[in-house]
Amino acid sequence: MIKELDTVVLTRNLDKYGLKEGDVGAVVHCYDSGEAFEVEFVTAEGATVAVLTLERDKIRPMKDREILHAREITSCAA
Repeated sequence: MIKELDTVVLTRNLDKYGLKEGDVGAVVHCYDSGEAFEVEFVTAEGATVAVLTLERDKIRPMKDREILHAREITSCAA
């Protein structure tokens, strides 16, 4: 179950926002149905790249044995 403040992983590219499958975000709001979430994606410096409403199939919870990976983004949509 995904809840507010959970770390989640993007399951597909969102080219419009410069986001790639595997990017990590934080859930800032869960909608009542539990099928959609507001997720914030930030740079290492804390600049917001995007805050998006995403359906459950576009994100998944981060697993305990996963490691974060850094990549440079080409642009910030926010």
